[in-house]
Amino acid sequence: MSISDVVVIGGGQAGLATVRVALDAGLSPVLVDAGSGPGGSWPSYYDSLTLFSPARFSGLPGMPFPGDPDRYPRRDEVVAYLAAYAAGLDADLRWGVRVDRVRRERDGFVVSTASGEEARARLVVAASGGFGRPHRPALPGLDSFAGTVLHSSQYRSPALFVGRRVVVVGGGNSAVQIAVELAETARVSIVTRDRLRWQPQRILGRDFHWWLSRTGLDTSRLGPLLANGGVPVIDAGRYRTAIAAGRPDHRPMFRRLDGDRVVWSDGSPERLDGVILATGFRPDVAYLHGTAAVDGDGVPVHSGGVSRTVDGLGFVGLERQRSFASATLRGVGRDAAFVLRALNGARAGRRTVSR
Repeated sequence: MSISDVVVIGGGQAGLATVRVALDAGLSPVLVDAGSGPGGSWPSYYDSLTLFSPARFSGLPGMPFPGDPDRYPRRDEVVAYLAAYAAGLDADLRWGVRVDRVRRERDGFVVSTASGEEARARLVVAASGGFGRPHRPALPGLDSFAGTVLHSSQYRSPALFVGRRVVVVGGGNSAVQIAVELAETARVSIVTRDRLRWQPQRILGRDFHWWLSRTGLDTSRLGPLLANGGVPVIDAGRYRTAIAAGRPDHRPMFRRLDGDRVVWSDGSPERLDGVILATGFRPDVAYLHGTAAVDGDGVPVHSGGVSRTVDGLGFVGLERQRSFASATLRGVGRDAAFVLRALNGARAGRRTVSR
């Protein structure tokens, strides 16, 4: 069996960017993905999803996002962009291939698939991202709640909730965007444990991503420290105005769910039809479970995307992996370049292999 330079697991933005960076570095990458085509999680996001970064800041390495650079692309535009990006890569891209296990051997890695096939590689980059495993928190009464419960990854449009009473759990960008959309046709509350944090979308006439880029915070290791209090909601004014008007209203986290009711923080009950959990995701690296590459919760053990425990293994697409922009379209290319340089340098330096 031939040995590839690098196997990239995942065909979303992180995996595609990693393949491009590998090609530019003179490597011969093989990409494998369980989906039927490129795009990762993007095709399954909710219909109205809109990027918070302008098109000029949303391109992958070597291919600017097309169209007006100052517009904010929609989900379907991103899906089409990623498909075009994949089509332009002169690389071995294998779709419909689910990786079951990655194991380290003396001369590299063996990547085993669900169909029983194996691929060997000197390096492996896990680019299946941080958005493949929806996080469902253990909220009191959630498991026995009589109404509809969806994670934001399952939400598509307001159609299911027209005229109904709904609670959206979470205070990030997706939570607010979904709650405001729902509130146009339903009675909606958004609930959080802490206050909502806001980031103006434009500062002195420029999108705040321009300022992040100009100041260097977008790529600085200090960037994630600025978000220690939680990721702010990026807003041009629409969302904050809607919440201030009570559509949706913002409330403290409820005490519990009880049958078909929610019990609010003040003890008052109210009938409830649905709960949407905009509570984030966890890294989707099940193929590494049981190895030294992840901890007991399945979270990668890494430094800037380079495994701390397994030589030759890297990660691309994790939130706050190296900077504030990690896991975004504008950030994965830089992270991929860092990871591949580190892995190649370590291989050239003949690091001791971790078993």
